[in-house]
Amino acid sequence: MNHRIKQFLVAAAVLGCAHTASAAERNPALDLLVKKGLITAEERAQALEQAAVAKMAEPAKKTPWYEKMKIDGYTQVRHTEQLNGAAYLTGGLPADRSVDPNNSFVVRRARFKFQGDFGRVYLYYQTDAAASVDSGSKRNFGLQTRDIYADIALDEDKEHRIRAGVSKVPFGWVNMQSSQNRLAIERPEGINSAVEGERDQGVYYMYASKEDRALLKKLVKEGYKGSGDYGIFTAGFYSGAGLNRADNNGEVHSIIRYTKPWVAASGQMYEASLVAYAGRFKVSTADTSTTVKGALEANIDANDRRDLSDGFVDRRAAATFIMYPQPWGIEAEWNVGQSPMLNDARDNITNSQVEGGYILVNYQHKYGEQSVFQPFVRWSYNDGARKFATNAPKQNVNEIDVGFEWKWRKEVELVLSYTFSKERTNTSTTNPLVIADSQRATLQLQFEY
Repeated sequence: MNHRIKQFLVAAAVLGCAHTASAAERNPALDLLVKKGLITAEERAQALEQAAVAKMAEPAKKTPWYEKMKIDGYTQVRHTEQLNGAAYLTGGLPADRSVDPNNSFVVRRARFKFQGDFGRVYLYYQTDAAASVDSGSKRNFGLQTRDIYADIALDEDKEHRIRAGVSKVPFGWVNMQSSQNRLAIERPEGINSAVEGERDQGVYYMYASKEDRALLKKLVKEGYKGSGDYGIFTAGFYSGAGLNRADNNGEVHSIIRYTKPWVAASGQMYEASLVAYAGRFKVSTADTSTTVKGALEANIDANDRRDLSDGFVDRRAAATFIMYPQPWGIEAEWNVGQSPMLNDARDNITNSQVEGGYILVNYQHKYGEQSVFQPFVRWSYNDGARKFATNAPKQNVNEIDVGFEWKWRKEVELVLSYTFSKERTNTSTTNPLVIADSQRATLQLQFEY
């Protein structure tokens, strides 16, 4: 055979299988040429070897900038129905505007997320188009920044990193679990009252091995309702004033957390955590009603005036135990500490003991390729205060949620929940009321994009 023709056939065979061919792989086109006697086995091996050498010599392709970024999000549309007279008095939940007889359908969250992995720097930005509320009965939609931070890796394996910006404060487990993944309609106040809005301005050092980071990622990606990767050991500082609020006392909160996910010999996955924070919190004050003895400032001893100007002692410690649903799951968290609180006479704010938490039991049933049915029951308790509300009113919560999440497809899910509140304080009024035995039902549609 003409030498040029042979070279052409060999080159065509190698290029035709370039996506799979290497010196150690089969090449059907070259095998056919050998079988027909057009080339020898030695020529076949030589061609593959030359192709492998040429491939190794090719310069590494640079990943385009747009392949380093990801944009996604989700929206929650919600309706709550008051089921008895007491429920009509329960409005003013810290987060859930749908618990109000004057509301019908509510867009609870409309999140858009931008993520970019640029080598040693990972960027995260999240906005909410349903977070702005005016002081009256009307609803204003506007963009609010929820997260904007960078993770700066200190090593090639990204086991050590610094997080700086506006991000979730690593307190508890349910506070860091995305509302996109959470089963219950809202976070329990016993834990969430430590950091309402879950976020603040801060800087943290985070450590997690590659294996632990992979497991934390799996617990979210594969639908086990994980809280995400906030490090195995985390320590840092944050302002303490709250989400989208300027620091008002020049003092920072310090926090330290240790969590450990693991897989038992049976394959069951668990996680346990300990966390503590301390700082000083400045309460937003105002006269609570015309029946108050006088302005709050007038009733505070001279020795305690620092509490109003620089902030009250604010510290908590919490413990967490999670058994991920396989198919049964358990979530349990409890915290204790000190927080500013309006006294019973409603004429002074003092440091008070607080405690609270929750226990949730769930069952995960997967069917089909994407569908998941997940019933749950949760008991929530809080004997504490809403420090982020004006005058830090006392808040009591003792309630049970029973419901289910039905994920019809990966992008669409429906949650139906019934709540019986043995006791719950309505903290939205100037004279907070403790409501007993209220009942309500909530329906929520979530779609992801």
